[in-house]
Amino acid sequence: MISTRHLDALPDIPTFRRLTRSLAMLDAILEPEWESRYYSFDSHWGPGELMASMRNGQGDDWFAAIAEDGVVLIGLDHEAPMFRYEDPWPGLFEAVPADLSRFVQEPAFDSRNSTFCIWHRADGPGWERGPVRYAAGDDPDGSAHLLKLLDGRPASYREFAADYFERDIPLDAVVALYGHAPLTQHLVRRLNPDVSVADLEADMAEIGYPERPG
Repeated sequence: MISTRHLDALPDIPTFRRLTRSLAMLDAILEPEWESRYYSFDSHWGPGELMASMRNGQGDDWFAAIAEDGVVLIGLDHEAPMFRYEDPWPGLFEAVPADLSRFVQEPAFDSRNSTFCIWHRADGPGWERGPVRYAAGDDPDGSAHLLKLLDGRPASYREFAADYFERDIPLDAVVALYGHAPLTQHLVRRLNPDVSVADLEADMAEIGYPERPG
């Protein structure tokens, strides 16, 4: 199970970037209205910087800044035991590397209202977190709940989509999007018969899908 206590289950930076682009593209196909989507990806967020995000429409979210020096992901589960309004849990941001700390101050991330923070330095061995002493409970900071689709398994997204979008979608189509297959009319219509490739041109440009090699 992925959580801030089980960071070894998270993907490396290139895989994380491709996966979050895939999640955003799948949501764009299944839900034409941006405000109703769970996953988003902005490939033009800043000079040399990308931004992946998740919002569940119920006040919970995470935002991940992806830059040349690494990734910082900040999340909020407002019902988690470790949520304190505008008073982050001790240790949450204590060990963020200096070259990534600018993202903690990013207004769009609202880090003062957050329950977890993790990062992966570009030259680091893996994902890290601060010296947090967790509250009691199976998921005290909400990270297991909010990060579960980062397992990289197409079947996990298919299960999520069946519940959230209330439709059954073909697993092989999800596999194709996870693999960054080019969007064809046939593939798009299999996921959502009411959407065309032409409808998705702006979303593809914003997401940067499919990701180009190199």
